Parts: sequence; structure tokens; C-alpha cells
Amino acid sequence: MVKKTYREVLTRASSFLEEQGKEGYGIQFLFLERKNWTKTDWLLKMNEEISQEDEKQIQEDLAALLQDQPPQYLLGYADFYGHRLQVTPATLIPRPETEELVELCLKKTSEEELKVVDVGTGTGAIAISLKLARPAWQVIATDISEAALTVAKHNAQQLQADIDFRLGDTLAPLPGEKIDILISNPPYISEAEWEIMDESVRMYEPKTALFAKNDGLAVYQKLALESRDLLKPDGKIFLEIGFQQGAAVKEIFSKAFPKKSVQIFQDMAKLDRMIVVS
Repeated sequence: MVKKTYREVLTRASSFLEEQGKEGYGIQFLFLERKNWTKTDWLLKMNEEISQEDEKQIQEDLAALLQDQPPQYLLGYADFYGHRLQVTPATLIPRPETEELVELCLKKTSEEELKVVDVGTGTGAIAISLKLARPAWQVIATDISEAALTVAKHNAQQLQADIDFRLGDTLAPLPGEKIDILISNPPYISEAEWEIMDESVRMYEPKTALFAKNDGLAVYQKLALESRDLLKPDGKIFLEIGFQQGAAVKEIFSKAFPKKSVQIFQDMAKLDRMIVVS
């Protein structure tokens, strides 16, 4: 029997993925995560003979990646803002752009006791990251999906983040309550964008967390309307947006809050990605 090294098997698998029009690095990412190997571990061990067990796992992962299954769903977790979160097909996979929203919120707010609401919490990524960074804050997280809230509650418990989770649509679970900060990464993709989306997103991530009516603006319109009665006079709003939605979302919130400043912020890729109402 010809001996095969880790590098040979993974290089072959990566090349095969690329030949099929898939991202080749995904198979190595999965392998290193499953083995809990660092890049240094990989450099030290890549020329060792691969075990049958590891080769079998690589073949199983290769088959899954060929079916466009996201690596994070295969692992059952994703890393976000320094925290490891459980992810399931009931939740969106947290993205680096949303880490930038968390960072912007922390940068532009104080550490004093504030009442904060994360709408459409999904995995709980935003709510948990804010609570762990600002222990004095009272953080409430809402979601329309009971399955997503189950994941978020698990993540909060694992990371010891004390968060008030509520089931319901946007701000409906907070009747009459006054809040200091509203933050959200809501569904904002237009149904017209379906054809240009990545196949793994279309097939596996929850549609209710992705798509919104009115060219992707429906949830922003709803949040603008509902937050007028709940946001304190000096309250702030932090929103993630689609990179082409800056002007439209700014107009929605400028009309809802004519006395407040509405600013567009760009992400690290220099794309319009966040709106701040203050």
C-alpha cells in the first residue's frame, strides 16, 4: 500500500474542489478545525503519513463541501468577536462585517448602565458580545424564530452572558418599554438578488433571516416606525445594511428621526455597511 501524507490528501481534495468551481481552502479549514491544529501544527505534521480515520473524515467533508454545505454547519460552530458560538441551520452564520457593527456600537457608547435591544439575534452573536464587553448593560434579544432563540440561549449560557431573550417580531416583545440602544443585523437582501447569491447561502441558511420585502428595506421601515416610541430622547440606533442600501436606509431613519443625526459607516472593505442614528 502506498503511503499518503496529510499534505498529499488535502492538496488533492482542494484541487478537486476548485475543479468543480468550489472554494478549495474549505477542506483544509475543516480539517485543521476538526484536529484543533494551528498553522504551526500543520507545518510540523503535514508530511506525516495520514491515518485511515483522518482520510475517511476528509472524504466525508469533501462530499459535503461539493454539496455546498457551509463548513460552520458541518463543525456546528463559528467564531465571532473572540467567542465560539454554536450554529445550526436555524441560524445565520455570523459574519466579520457584523463584528464591525459590534465594535462601532462599543466605540460610540458608554459603559454606564444602558438598556440595549438586539433585534433578530440569531445565534445571539451581537447580544452576547455586547453583554460580555459591557457587563452593566441590560441586554434584551428578540427573534421571530423559536429555534434560533434556543441556539442563542445555549450560547449565552455557555459564555455566561446574562441576556433577556424574547420571542417575537422586531420590537413587538417590548410593548411600552424605553430603550437606550437599538442594534440589529436584520434581513436586508432583496428577493431580486436571489440569483447572484452564493449557492451555500441559498441552499442552507434560513431564508427568514436573509430576505426582506420592499427591495430589502421592509424591516428597516418597520424598525424605524416602532423605535420612534421606544427610543429614549438621547438613544442611539446601530444597523447593519446591504452595501447598496446606505442612501435608502438613511432616508428612512432621517424621516423617522428628523432631529437626530443619521450617518453611514463603511466596513474594512470600504463598502457602506452600517447606519448610526444618534
